[in-house]
Amino acid sequence: MALADIRNFQAINERLGTAGQPTEAQLGEIAAHGYAAVVNLGLLDPRYCLPDEAASVASLGLAYRHIPVKFDVPTFEDFQTFVATMDGWQGKKVLVHCAANYRASTFVALYGELRLGWTRERADALTQKLWSPNEIRQAFIARCREESVEQRPRWDQR
Repeated sequence: MALADIRNFQAINERLGTAGQPTEAQLGEIAAHGYAAVVNLGLLDPRYCLPDEAASVASLGLAYRHIPVKFDVPTFEDFQTFVATMDGWQGKKVLVHCAANYRASTFVALYGELRLGWTRERADALTQKLWSPNEIRQAFIARCREESVEQRPRWDQR
């Protein structure tokens, strides 16, 4: 099994990846590839999630944070929580996932622009690689960009 087998997996750099919902076996693969933490932006819906992902991740010795983001109603507060989590895990290898890697890729793209020194074009390219955000998501992206301008210290993640 390879990380590429995880739905919509993308290695962003050597310390950051995004994906859709991994299986139990794929969580083991994530740990085997040196990931130290997992952020789950999906909802606890049995159609899209594992029965107890927090326990599964903990059993592998990884840190875990669940930030339930409603797909059609993401909030700036969700993004702030995500930024604080990622800032707290600075230096760790982190996998960010949701059900299909739409929320995850959007949040990581915004984080890349805010903290990793990415250009807007690079951030937009990451999101649009998998999907085209609708009006609600475009408004969310614009709000996060506008509200985050003053929070721009960079985290070097080379």
